[in-house]
Amino acid sequence: MPELDDQIAVVTGAGSGIGQGIALVLAQRGADIVVSDIDIAAAEAVADEVRSFGKNALAVQSDVTDRESTDALASTVITDLGRIDILVNNAGVGGAPGWWQRSSPSPEDWEATYDVNVIGIVNTTSSFQDHLSERRSGRIINIASGAGRRGTGGFAHYSASKAAAINVSQGFALKLAEFNINVNCICPGLLWTPLWEKIAERDRIKSGETVLTGRQVFDQRLETSTPLGREQTPEDVGKLAAFLASDRSKNITGQSINLNGGSYMN
Repeated sequence: MPELDDQIAVVTGAGSGIGQGIALVLAQRGADIVVSDIDIAAAEAVADEVRSFGKNALAVQSDVTDRESTDALASTVITDLGRIDILVNNAGVGGAPGWWQRSSPSPEDWEATYDVNVIGIVNTTSSFQDHLSERRSGRIINIASGAGRRGTGGFAHYSASKAAAINVSQGFALKLAEFNINVNCICPGLLWTPLWEKIAERDRIKSGETVLTGRQVFDQRLETSTPLGREQTPEDVGKLAAFLASDRSKNITGQSINLNGGSYMN
């Protein structure tokens, strides 16, 4: 359904994984896409995929932890495209480089997850909010995680950052409602993405597993924790994002929606 025709969407962290899935689904639904990522080569590759659907695409390098960088992103988009309608704050990390090789999160892991997963949302939203407020229109969709619904032992730094992302989303929803801007949050469950590959490898190393592969560790987790018995995909997240970006969700704001096959029911 081309329900997002003539819409312009910015997706951060769109060079791979969930962000890539969101960018491609929004393009299939009719939107032109700004593919933002710290890895410009990855962003360009996804932009080429978007163009294969007959939609315009702009690849922009941006570091969401740096407000000057997100301001530059906003300036580039508004100058080159004239406006935006949809902002998807997807960029996220599991910790500082090498986090999957540590049995417990380091201080650097706590700092990195907060900087990207929380401050990244704040920076990027703040860079675009004046433009959206002046237009009195817009959809902001933040990607959190089912991990933000409850604490986890050895992965507390990540869970805490995603819980904060949910709370920040509610704060922006209250702040921007008067400008007719909807702000919502998606909480995905188990997806086999580059991030989850590292989580599975971390769990494998931590448990001393020497037989199973990371994918098999992931499949075991899926079997024991997900009532529907099937993994979620980046495309699934993209479809929910497309709904939240459309007029069908015009009275939904400040919500955090689980997309997890039933692993968390709240």
